[in-house]
Amino acid sequence: MGKLVALVLLGVGLSLVGEMFLAFRERVNASREVEPVEPENCHLIEELENGSEDIDILPSGLAFISSGLKYPGLQNFAPDEPGKIFLMDLNEQNPRAQALEISGGFDKELFNPHGISFFIDKDHTVYLYVVNHPHMKSTVEIFKFEEQQRSLVYLKTIKHELLKSVNDIVVLGPEQFYATRDHYFTNSFLSLFEIILDLRWTYVLFYSPREVKVVAKGFCSANGITVSADQKYVYVADVAAKNIHVMEKHDNWDLTQLKVIQLGTLVDNLTVDPATGDILAGCHPNLMKLLNYNPEDPPGSEVLRIQNVLSEKPRVSTVYANNGSVLQGTSVASVYRGKILIGTVFHKTLYCEL
Repeated sequence: MGKLVALVLLGVGLSLVGEMFLAFRERVNASREVEPVEPENCHLIEELENGSEDIDILPSGLAFISSGLKYPGLQNFAPDEPGKIFLMDLNEQNPRAQALEISGGFDKELFNPHGISFFIDKDHTVYLYVVNHPHMKSTVEIFKFEEQQRSLVYLKTIKHELLKSVNDIVVLGPEQFYATRDHYFTNSFLSLFEIILDLRWTYVLFYSPREVKVVAKGFCSANGITVSADQKYVYVADVAAKNIHVMEKHDNWDLTQLKVIQLGTLVDNLTVDPATGDILAGCHPNLMKLLNYNPEDPPGSEVLRIQNVLSEKPRVSTVYANNGSVLQGTSVASVYRGKILIGTVFHKTLYCEL
């Protein structure tokens, strides 16, 4: 009788493991391939070979680009090189990327930049906020941008117990920002189980010198975050749930969910087209290929445009899609006057004229 019970329990256990494995494969789109959608006027940026995980473009057309991210479980082609912030002037006919010098006593050897966001003060001074992972911890670095010198001046490091496993950031005022936590566990093995078990323990937090609080929770893996042009709404990508949450921002910085836009692809960083208010989403069509990197069968890339975001039926269209032959692991896309920069977690960067 004991052996029979043991066999039954073993069978039930194996069945549950099998169901979890199948659910995980479906969640990460393990079998998905993309049909190519490629604008004609595109070329790779020579200076950006080790990723461009996030891109933020100033109203003047100067683009900040974070490069060299080292992230547990993901490919990196230059593991011994520190990360950098690059600058591109999209007003130029053939824009090139230039690494920005950093002064002010910042430890550049430990620079591991992730999400970025700029803030323009009343006196037109530009500040760049950068999610950093020194020793795989999470901090937010504040820099002042010196346009004439094409450099960054280090000002301050922000640390807080709620700033754990930070992915992205959107700045709305002096030292006032929203940030996403993409995993509850910091161990890469346990964080993978978060996706497998569909645990929804990650969140969005608000930070200011006076108050730090969680303002939205229940995400499987809160990832990219941005704000509408009028700053009334906050958009949050849940990469593992394959959707975008549209949140209303209140005067006390709390967020209320208005709707969820399901996309069927794994959404990374979000930007807003300043001319139209559309969301542009850098996406991973097949997360399994990203997590289990194989140069013979690389992860593909996908960029979506979401129009009429607040309507009952937002319109979703594909701006770019590639099977990995040109661009691998797209994480972000940002536009400026008919031009688009498409960045990746660890691969190259594509510039297109639309």
